[in-house]
Amino acid sequence: MEIQVVDNNVEKAIRVLKRKLQQEGLFYEKPSVKRKRKEKEAQRRLRKKMRLMRRD
Repeated sequence: MEIQVVDNNVEKAIRVLKRKLQQEGLFYEKPSVKRKRKEKEAQRRLRKKMRLMRRD
């Protein structure tokens, strides 16, 4: 896994790394946190879908 630091923004690179590691399942995630993350991801997918539908 490789994370690139853009414009010396190390904080953002660390956040990206944590997110990728979490998606890989390398960290334990409490069930409540996992459920909230899944809901957030679903909302983001829905917003993207709606945005793409408006363009057509």
